[in-house]
Amino acid sequence: MPAAAKRKTSAKKTTRKAAPKRKAAARKGSSGNRPANKGSRGEWVLITGASAGIGEALAGKFAEGGFDLVLAARSKDKLAKLGKKLADKHAIATEVAQIDLSKPGAPRDLFNEMVSRGIDIDVLVNNAGVLEMGAFKTQAPETLGDMIRLNTVALTELAAHFVPPMAERKSGRLLNVASVASFQPVPSLAVYAGTKAFVLSLTESLAEELKPDGVTVTALCPGITETNMFGTIKSSNDRTERIPSFLVGDVQEVAQEGYDACIKGDVVRVPGLAYAMTTSIGRAAPRWLTRLVAGTIGRQMM
Repeated sequence: MPAAAKRKTSAKKTTRKAAPKRKAAARKGSSGNRPANKGSRGEWVLITGASAGIGEALAGKFAEGGFDLVLAARSKDKLAKLGKKLADKHAIATEVAQIDLSKPGAPRDLFNEMVSRGIDIDVLVNNAGVLEMGAFKTQAPETLGDMIRLNTVALTELAAHFVPPMAERKSGRLLNVASVASFQPVPSLAVYAGTKAFVLSLTESLAEELKPDGVTVTALCPGITETNMFGTIKSSNDRTERIPSFLVGDVQEVAQEGYDACIKGDVVRVPGLAYAMTTSIGRAAPRWLTRLVAGTIGRQMM
């Protein structure tokens, strides 16, 4: 560590005791080429699936909050354009990581890339995911396997790589994007709902487990949201036209809920009054009744 960095750390100790400890721990082992923080928070956020939809909207919210960003997704051009836009608008630092997290070993590669760049991630946003709608019996096993790997395996491996350094620093946040489908079975979205139930369960477990380590864990559970993903579903299934407009959430409002919940350290956040009420009632109702109602509605979508 350069002498100047040491003097800066020790100077801060006279005014803020907790923050310098985290910063000093974060710098330990970092390379001399470590990108400088520009945002007012002095913290790095890694957002997966950041090129579109909820991920892109979350990037905007964290940028507004003064966080520096690492944007990860498959599309390098989209990420670069978004990064420049947010950096210019909010005076923050942005980095781009092009990666396909559905590939085996990709989470490890992304972690190693952050280490090589000297970037210590303070907030991990596990947003990358895919959705396939339709009857289970008609879906290709390979498609279902890919969905399980991205929605659950990659998410878990990313957390397993990035959370331990946070715990060591006694400071960090993990935001997992789940779904209202986490709370009940959903015919026509059987495997997707299963993956999101896993995400919710993992989040709630880790939220309790990591309390002594100063790491908060949050699950954002949005309902149907107006994104490109939903647009693709609508174009391939005209039965989605039956969905009332009040059940289709605005992506910016969903992202704001997710950002607020993450900063507050809330464990579960369900955006939208209708969805919040539905999930609360569903958790209180007998499982046979929840299954019956979900089945009646879900079969209409197939």
